[in-house]
Amino acid sequence: MFLIAEVAQAHEGSIGIAHSYIDALAETGVDAVKFQVHIAEAESSVHEPFRVKFSTQDETRYDYWKRMEFSPEQWQELKFHCEEAGVEFMASPFSNAAVDLLEQLSVKRYKIGSGEVNNLLLLEKIAQTGKPVILSSGMSSFAELDETVSFLKKHNTYFSILQCTTSYPTHPENYGLNVIQELKERYGVTVGYSDHSARIETCIAATALGAKILEFHAVFDRKMFGPDATSSLEIQEIKQLVSAVKNIATAQAHPVDKQNNSDFKELKNIFEKSLAVNKDLPAGHIISFQDLESKKPKGFGIEASNFRNVIGKRTKQNQKKWDFLKNSDLYDE
Repeated sequence: MFLIAEVAQAHEGSIGIAHSYIDALAETGVDAVKFQVHIAEAESSVHEPFRVKFSTQDETRYDYWKRMEFSPEQWQELKFHCEEAGVEFMASPFSNAAVDLLEQLSVKRYKIGSGEVNNLLLLEKIAQTGKPVILSSGMSSFAELDETVSFLKKHNTYFSILQCTTSYPTHPENYGLNVIQELKERYGVTVGYSDHSARIETCIAATALGAKILEFHAVFDRKMFGPDATSSLEIQEIKQLVSAVKNIATAQAHPVDKQNNSDFKELKNIFEKSLAVNKDLPAGHIISFQDLESKKPKGFGIEASNFRNVIGKRTKQNQKKWDFLKNSDLYDE
């Protein structure tokens, strides 16, 4: 299981806040902390509309991306901080220029956002690096994914795919958990889940359904400023998620053999029961169902599961209420 906590733009253009997220997320147990590299001049224009009109600070979407930029030196600081903290530095590029910047940082792999799946120019640039790719499928049909998958295969690019719903926040009816198996069957690659639900159960369910990579947005508080805040998990929730997911992964790695219950021999003797009589019975009494009770522990009388073999048999001697009933107490007839 590979867990990616995405800071995205939650740092609000502050390098100090970005460093704070690395420290906080490293303590949760995630494997990677992911950012987004936006170079306004390379990826955007003044004509780009706001996805969510959240900002009174930025006159245009272009201005927002400009405010989110860090210098190459600052990105290097963030990558070094991640390495010191024991997490992988990851980033999604949104332009060829961003790929050039990330190559300077020697990133291990690339994450492709849902809006870039059909951007073959960007994918060509990334494929030329020879590095693995994690592909979000949020806005793509299977037909579009087929084209991108074919493109990556022709370039011998190792890739994995994340089921993702591009909706902020994503409601349960739109999780698309069924697509996890469909992606596995269709492409035969490692499949994961990219979440925008702001609920830990979504990724837990995805894990149980076979997701091997989980990505989720992180924020200190969902009331914070920013377009992804309401779709993010808070730090304490991420800690809970990491613990739950790792427990599920451990369970999946240790399948239980239901054919073999030898480990429960002692417990079965404690919890299972023996037959007893529920009233005083005279010698020669013919046992009926109404005469029987089951009492702990097993092994002190006929096993309760064999009660049918007792009904209709006669007692050899008087039986006291709650006495265990043994084969030797009955005539075999």
